[in-house]
Amino acid sequence: MANKTVMSTFDQRLPKTENMFIPFIMSGDPTPDLSIELAYTLQESGADVLELGVPYSDPLADGPTIQQAAARAIEQGMTIQKAIQLIPEMRKRGVHIPIVLFTYCNPVLQYGMETLVKQLKENEADGLLVPDIPLEESEELKQHAEAHGIQLISLVAPNSEERIKRIAEQASGFLYCVSSLGVTGERAEMNPNISSFLEQVKRHSSVPVAVGFGISTNDQVRLMHEYADGVIVGSKIIKIIEGEQSALLKEETKVEGLQRVKGKISQLLNY
Repeated sequence: MANKTVMSTFDQRLPKTENMFIPFIMSGDPTPDLSIELAYTLQESGADVLELGVPYSDPLADGPTIQQAAARAIEQGMTIQKAIQLIPEMRKRGVHIPIVLFTYCNPVLQYGMETLVKQLKENEADGLLVPDIPLEESEELKQHAEAHGIQLISLVAPNSEERIKRIAEQASGFLYCVSSLGVTGERAEMNPNISSFLEQVKRHSSVPVAVGFGISTNDQVRLMHEYADGVIVGSKIIKIIEGEQSALLKEETKVEGLQRVKGKISQLLNY
């Protein structure tokens, strides 16, 4: 293991730390080339950080919408290595915001912890998010990430109770707060205790606190920005892309499709 800490680019690339918008897309959905164009479109739409998902056959944290996106990406031949290789192409396209790879524990172990974070750094990624590695089992991955200048993003849930303080105090990059228990997907109503949960987290965190799981409407974005530094939107973004898929897949209508994606995100964020 490297014995020195490499400077992280996460903070250098982060445009702001308030009212942050952190969208999630699935790499390879609907195609690898469109993932690059969608990353740029999301940045133009106001994204401050991009979560780049890796399709996985057993996604414990993902609901049906993101599972379907993963299935489409797998049909495109997307793998964790190919997802990482999309990042420098996104940089060439003009994406300058932090990019966080979202994957699961088994792919990380199969790839090799140090190899993964080293390749993330070499391919201009800024962070890694692994939702099924608990704090108590993340030390080795965190050490490798720090040694290569990659921020290991932590998640904290409302039922974390006494662990909230420990998770928040060691968080880096930003802290991902899960709004409610269960898998990802749109919620008609947010957790009524979300404000007290976020206030508790913010008391102990020195990095921006962002909230995700279920945020899909303009009203929910507006409400969450009152309590948190940022919102994370996944399933709604996937559905917007789904709705424009036929246009995006045709060269003659791709630009119009990307513009409509941008317009729908603007409606989601506008207030």
